[in-house]
Amino acid sequence: MAYRTRRGRTGAALLVAGLLTVAVPPTGAAAAAVPRVDLKVLVVDDGGSSVDAIESELRGTGVPYTVVRLDQPGRPVIDAAFLSDTVDGRPRAKYQGVVLPSAEPFGAGSAESQALAAYEKAFGIRQVDAYNWAHPGVGLDYTNDGGYAGPLDGVKAAVTPAGRAGPFGYLDGAVEFEDNSPSVGESYGYAGRPREGYTSYLDMPVAGDGGGRASLVGEYARDGRRELVVTFAYNRHQRQFRLLARGVVAWLTQGVHLGQSRNYFSVHVDDVFAPDSRWDTELNCTPGDFDCGNGEGQGTTPIRMTAADAQYAAQWQLKAGFTLDMVYNAGSGEAWKAAHDGSDPLTTQLVADRAKYRWVNHTYTHPFLGCVQDTSSVPWQCAKNATGGTLWTSRAEISAQIRNNHSWAVGKGIAVDRAELVTGEHSGLKTLPQQPVDNPNLAGAFADNGVKWVASDNSREPGQRAVGSALTVPRHPMNVYYNVGTAAEMADEYNWVYSTRADGGSGVCETNPGSTCLDDPLDPATGYATHIAPQEARTALGHVMANDPRPHYVHQSNLAEERILYPVLDRVLGDYRALFADNTPVVNPRHREAGQELARRAAWDKALADGRVTAYRIGTTVTVKAPSGVVAPVTAPEGTRKQLLLGTGVFGAAYAGQRSAWTAPESLQQAITLRLPA
Repeated sequence: MAYRTRRGRTGAALLVAGLLTVAVPPTGAAAAAVPRVDLKVLVVDDGGSSVDAIESELRGTGVPYTVVRLDQPGRPVIDAAFLSDTVDGRPRAKYQGVVLPSAEPFGAGSAESQALAAYEKAFGIRQVDAYNWAHPGVGLDYTNDGGYAGPLDGVKAAVTPAGRAGPFGYLDGAVEFEDNSPSVGESYGYAGRPREGYTSYLDMPVAGDGGGRASLVGEYARDGRRELVVTFAYNRHQRQFRLLARGVVAWLTQGVHLGQSRNYFSVHVDDVFAPDSRWDTELNCTPGDFDCGNGEGQGTTPIRMTAADAQYAAQWQLKAGFTLDMVYNAGSGEAWKAAHDGSDPLTTQLVADRAKYRWVNHTYTHPFLGCVQDTSSVPWQCAKNATGGTLWTSRAEISAQIRNNHSWAVGKGIAVDRAELVTGEHSGLKTLPQQPVDNPNLAGAFADNGVKWVASDNSREPGQRAVGSALTVPRHPMNVYYNVGTAAEMADEYNWVYSTRADGGSGVCETNPGSTCLDDPLDPATGYATHIAPQEARTALGHVMANDPRPHYVHQSNLAEERILYPVLDRVLGDYRALFADNTPVVNPRHREAGQELARRAAWDKALADGRVTAYRIGTTVTVKAPSGVVAPVTAPEGTRKQLLLGTGVFGAAYAGQRSAWTAPESLQQAITLRLPA
């Protein structure tokens, strides 16, 4: 049977240690047949944030799922026919796992509850109860018996030994509940002491007679069924959920599912070799920009890395175990060199260290490659010709900017991929509201130079799209500004953007519905270290933990002068490594790899939406069929092998205690076949 959405497990029970056993099928004529379990999850949705969070994890991972909305008129009835049938004489479970908003969303003893319980027992299907209060019905004592009920903001919960041996073995540190604002309650929950049949995976300290601990997440085994019980409220963005999300899916699917997940982090440093303009703390704008005073420099000096900054960058990379992507403008560097008596120690140092970085073409001199800008008014407009048509940067000029920058790098012995490109300010791509379409000359220039992956701004275009034969790679802008070299400058500009007019700011935060205002302006001396850097690190780490391959981008100015980027990166990497085990390292993709990951996901999602993917498990054999040319993401336990034309081979790559890969049928095969460990 073909599926529209996402999948992931089988009719077997995954023990805490990760071993797989086959459930006993129904009795009768088909009793001798091992059941088929389709790799798809059933989600019963009550509209709450907890189910939404789990659904978002399934969707982001690539796990097929079907949603039944409880409040939808005429919704399907959860009965035996909805849950299972027979295919080719073999009993079939249509869903490998079930997500419920709570333990009894249909009402205790209801026909739907009974049908679901019988189904789970017959096929060994697991159930996640997304949010519950602690009570004996879910295997816990009431909270007034050695437990806790109340706010969880700032609580440090711990993964238990059973959790580490089971679904949460990829975690190292405490699961600390977010406490971003002392005036806002962000988390609430119930912690109860386990009863017979309940195994705690995540617990917290509780007060009372002699102290002790009570459970927030655990597995409740009863009547031949297994439930993952969660007793705190959460949403898809909160760190506590993001830390546990991978394990919830692994537990639900017994470690076998379509889709895969990684924790990605890459950082593009734009404008390398070029100077960046400096924010003027008196004018509250950036001299040199057409909308700042008379457009003159007003005495500010540009910000540009030095040779010492380049040496520090190389040393930092080695210490941090992390590689930066240098997004370079060689022509701007050559112009700087010519203006400084033919000397440029920065370029000399970076070229000497060229093998220590990855390099991405950013055009030769960083011009605006969209429409010709008419800056006679604010905001600027696209210039028009005599007949009212838009004037565009020509194909020849765009092509020369790409070609000359690439040729310079090759001449310096720098390894650069001609298929990767970042245009200046992402220009050439549509820029709303002034330029609602791409420069029509852009796609041709890409074709002239073999460009396949061009950066876009994720804050404007989060989705990947085609530009001629190239695909965009959306990048996250980091809130460390291009036009500052010191922490005080950064805090000053941040205050201007995020303070009310009454507090001396621009007031944009009051009029922009996508912004918020500071309670009080930051202290320029301490605001960057105490507010901006921690907040930006938290935002970036959220992207890392969300299976998001999109690169982040900053500017070379952030590596110059006070080198204000490093505290953010150090915090992201330090916090990450304190939270995750060594088996779950940060994945640092280059530009094209991020684009390829997004493209594969888009093709996979379309195949699912079109109902052209079939996947199921029978015993220890997994079969996956997808359209020709579509590679499938699959996750399975350690020890899984892939069927080859002759014999088998090790499947996938190890990550977070499992094995996973984008994979396709081998030569002369029509389907992917995996052999699971017995």
